[in-house]
Amino acid sequence: MRNQEPVVRVDGLTKSFGNFTAIDDVSFAVEANKIYGLLGRNGAGKTTIMQLLTGQQFATSGSIHVFGQVPVENAHVLQQMCFVKETQKYPDSFQPRHVLSSAPWFFENWDADFAARLVDDFRLPLGRPIKKLSRGQLSAVGVIVGLASRAPLTFFDEPYLGLDAVARQIFYDRLLEDYADNPRTVILSTHLIDEVSNLLEHVLVIDEGRILMDQDADDLRGSATTVVGKATDVDAFVAGRDVISRDGIGGLASVTLAGLNSSERGEALAAGLELSPVSLQQLIVAKTTSTTGSLTTHGKVRA
Repeated sequence: MRNQEPVVRVDGLTKSFGNFTAIDDVSFAVEANKIYGLLGRNGAGKTTIMQLLTGQQFATSGSIHVFGQVPVENAHVLQQMCFVKETQKYPDSFQPRHVLSSAPWFFENWDADFAARLVDDFRLPLGRPIKKLSRGQLSAVGVIVGLASRAPLTFFDEPYLGLDAVARQIFYDRLLEDYADNPRTVILSTHLIDEVSNLLEHVLVIDEGRILMDQDADDLRGSATTVVGKATDVDAFVAGRDVISRDGIGGLASVTLAGLNSSERGEALAAGLELSPVSLQQLIVAKTTSTTGSLTTHGKVRA
């Protein structure tokens, strides 16, 4: 049964850097024991939000409560969190074995056996100096710490981008396996939306410092449909409906709509139009992209 008290509650949060407003009057809650996706374009404010939640930044205005308390300079709260980022820094003299042997000092739920299994999974050389690790090996160090910490609130700020496709799949598999046996709240920030879409239980999309979407992932999956056909026929069908995005070339048009019931789908098919489901990535791209831009390259969202 879900804990009714949110792990995170944010109300009217604003963070400014001089004249630039990175986070603009944001409010949301994060429930216990769920996997969240924090998604958005570069500069949208994802990392700033995570820094605020983990007490690394001071809010300009608004309030943040994590485990019911303000996180800034709060040892009780900070001890229950693990924040792993892509640019994780370690002392140059360290080797991976030093990172893992010191982890129990910071994470009371640390599982050394699980960490050892992950070391084997990622083929991590424990005795190699940190400064001589490849990008993928350095990413593996962060992923192992984030998973084996079993912190009640764990943030992954794209530390797995350095991993190859096989290693990323191992990360996803191990996360799901261990989450099933040891539930906790996980917040993933990533560009690889299609890769993680099946992991996510809730989606927070931020755009230009504001929350654009805050919905259960199951509600979003299948919530939109793309209608393709002759532009005149498509225009006639979509008139008066909730259009998310539109594209076209020559006499053809492709329009993404928010939801269609069975009778509407029948109407579209009878009009000779083609219908196709919209993936979570496609939906987020449509919501956050202007008509002149594109977020996708080689299956990735440039967030």
